[in-house]
Formats: sequence, C-alpha cells, structure tokens
Amino acid sequence: MLFAGAVAVTAFAPFGWYPVILVSLLLLFNQWLHDSPAQCFRHGFLFGLGFFGTGITWVFNSIHVFGHVPVPGALGVTLGLVFVLSLYPAVLGYCLRRFIRSASWQALVISVPAGWVLTEWLRSWLFTGFPWLNVANSQIDSPLAGYLPVLGVYGTGWLLVLLAVLLLSVLRNQRRVLSGLLFMVVIVAGLLLERVQWTTPRGEALSVSLVQGNISQDDKWAPENLLSTFKLYSELTFSDGPVSDLTVWPETAIPAFHHQVSETFIPFLQEELQRTGTALLTGIPVLDREHWDYYNAVITLGGEPAFYYKQHLVPYGEYLPMRWLIGDALDALAVPNADFSVGSNSQTLLQAAGYPVATSICYEVVFGEQIIRDLPAAAMLVNVSNDAWFGDSLAPHQHLEMARVRALETGRPMLRATNTGISAIIDHRGEIVQRSKQFEIAVVRGSVTPMQGATPYVRMGNTPIVLLSVACLLLCGIRCRQKAGSG
Repeated sequence: MLFAGAVAVTAFAPFGWYPVILVSLLLLFNQWLHDSPAQCFRHGFLFGLGFFGTGITWVFNSIHVFGHVPVPGALGVTLGLVFVLSLYPAVLGYCLRRFIRSASWQALVISVPAGWVLTEWLRSWLFTGFPWLNVANSQIDSPLAGYLPVLGVYGTGWLLVLLAVLLLSVLRNQRRVLSGLLFMVVIVAGLLLERVQWTTPRGEALSVSLVQGNISQDDKWAPENLLSTFKLYSELTFSDGPVSDLTVWPETAIPAFHHQVSETFIPFLQEELQRTGTALLTGIPVLDREHWDYYNAVITLGGEPAFYYKQHLVPYGEYLPMRWLIGDALDALAVPNADFSVGSNSQTLLQAAGYPVATSICYEVVFGEQIIRDLPAAAMLVNVSNDAWFGDSLAPHQHLEMARVRALETGRPMLRATNTGISAIIDHRGEIVQRSKQFEIAVVRGSVTPMQGATPYVRMGNTPIVLLSVACLLLCGIRCRQKAGSG
C-alpha cells in the first residue's frame, strides 16, 4: 500500500498521468475487502504515508531551506503533517469495515465514494484545512474535467472514486455488465459536459501582463535590495514592451509595508499607470498602526487604491496554530512571519481595468469554497503567489494545477503571477494560454476575456455533495444493521 500511495502522486502535475490514481485507489479498496477493521486502518495509513509522504515533501524544503528552521524542527513539522494526513484514509478504511460490513456491490458503490469525499472535505477545514492533493485535481485534463464546473472538486472526486469501485467490481466479476456500463456512462457524460459553455463574455478582451521578478528568498527582504527591486519591476512593466490594460505583480512584490512607500514609490506608480492607462494589482504587506496588526495584502493601483487582505493564512508560515496552548515554545524554531492577521471574509471586490476581480493570495487558491464567495460578481480571478518558498519541487506544478481547477470550476479566467514561477494566464476552461518558465525573470503577456454568469458549482457550492455523501453512509449503515439484526 505504501507503493500504491506513492505512485498515485504521478497522476498530478507535473506528471499528469491521471489514470494512475484510478489504479492506486483500486488497489487500496481491493485490499480493504480482505481486511479486518484494524488491518484496514493499517493499510489506509500506509497508503497515506506513501501518498502524502511523496506528494508534499516540499513542506520540509519550505520550512528548512527558506524558513531557516533547523532540521529537527522542520523534519518534525513535516512528518507530523504527513502523519496527520495519513490518518484520513486510515480512519475511513476502519469505519467502512467496522460499520458497513457488507461487501455487496450496492454497499461498495454507495459507501466508498461517499466516505472518501467526506474525508477530503473534512481535510479541507479541520485544523484550518489542507486540501492539497484532492484526487479530483489530477483530473483537470481527463474526461472527468467536464464535471468540475458542475460538481466542483469534491463531486468530481466522488465520481473518480466511483470509477475505481466500478472497475474493481468488473475485475471481481461482481455485476460486471452493469459496472462496465456505468463506468462508460460516467466517462461519456464527462466528455459531453466539456462542450457546455456555462459562462459568457462580459466585455472585450483585455491585454494583460504578469511580471515575474525571480527574486530569491534570501535577497527579497534585504533592505539594501529594496531600490533594485522597485527598479526591476518598474522597468519590466513600463519599459519592456507595450503596456497592458492590466498588469499583475506577485505576492509581496513590494517588500515593504505600505505606509513605508505610500509617499514615495506608490505615487510614482500611480503617475506611471495613469500616464500609460493601465491598472496594476500587486502584493504588499500592510501594517495597521492603530492596532498593530499586519496583513498579507494586494493593492490595486491606477485608479482609487483599494486593498484585499488575505483570509486563509498558512499554518506555521503566517501564523502559529494553538498559540494559546504552545505559547513561546516554537520561538526557538525561528518560524518566520508567524503573526499575520486574518482578513475579513466579506471584503469588497477589487476593481481592475474596469472589472471586479476575485483576488486570492498564494495558498488561498486551493480552497474552492473561498473562491466562489466572490462569484458571480467577479469577472475574473487573480492569484498572486511567492512560490519561491517551494523551491525546485513538485509544489509549484501542483499549485498551478489547482489554479486551473478553480478557473474551470468558476468559468472565469485566472491570472496567476508568482515571484519565481510558474506564472500563467489561464482561460475560463482551465487551459493555460501562456506561462513562464521557472527561476527566470519573465513577463507573461496575453489576453483574457472577462466572463459573467455562474456555473452550477458556483450556485450550489459543496453543500449538495456533502449532504449526499452523509445520506449515503447513513443509508448503508442502517441497511447493514438491519441485515445483521435479521440474520
């Protein structure tokens, strides 16, 4: 099971071998059929260790190399995270075997997809949430992609797990014809859904530019590099080729608090933006000097300045969970940026180039339920990030993949500007129009069409699939108890 979990990671970017996840899940479910509840827990845990232990190795790199946390501390946090995440498939396997004892075809096709979806959904908000490597993210280029704007990542994951169960049923000669027929129906319906246009253009196409400064983490916050950073981004925006309708700079592209540059660099930018007739969205930290709270923020310039404050902070990166419990115990680990404040979840949408924009910062783009709060009002999505924290790992590719999923779920183009890559212009169907290479200075130019309307997922969110999954598990549990009682 350890190997099955590790191999499953190749279904995700940068590999994109999306059928592999189907085989890995099939192997896990087949093992559970022959296990006791305790064995199901053990094999589910081993699957999780392989899956998360391979898929999120970048966490150690981020904490140790760029966060400058000593090896023991970084290793402890990484192993602890992998351990906790591995408990989800472990507990699922135990509960399915303990409470839904039946291995009948009906019980499998109803309970296993429902249980898997609920564990992923719980993982998205328990302990602040970590929905990285949700199985449906791997299907952005598969026949199941057509379901993403209808059912979202959890509904599509439900169908993916269902396909694994149906394929297992065919191999076990359990209702083989019906299982094979349903398998084909799900695939064909997904292909047909890809042809549906859920949203429509809201106006003329906009020319856009994404500026990638490629400034290393070691140099980014050094005071002596501040002027050179300003010069680099300014020249790339105003001197290197035609100026676009909308330009996006990465997360904290301005490495100084807003009040420190509000009378120097900001007025210069406003003057240049008004001269060239363009709008700018850029990351910048903001300090509330009245309450001494500071925020990871995005500011829009070129018109009336406005801010977006990050709502979903990164644990141990931007804040310390359970600080009331651990007190100053982690201060010895030198965890950086551990006291950011949380922005309100009811912020007014930023306006850029004449359109309302749904803004997210870095990690926030992995939370589909957060992105759809700003819809259908927003005409496009903007994500700014500093993927330098991930180094040369799987994470930047996985991060981009999830941004593509958000674009397809919402039917909106996504502009994704990062410090070291991968910066990308993504259309409303989740396809990459233009992208940068990693670890080089670049300006990604292209055009996007603002969109209007709402996909079914935007209208309904995750509630229907969560309620359906709960109902399925309750139904299976009741039926199994009735059969046990009558037997």
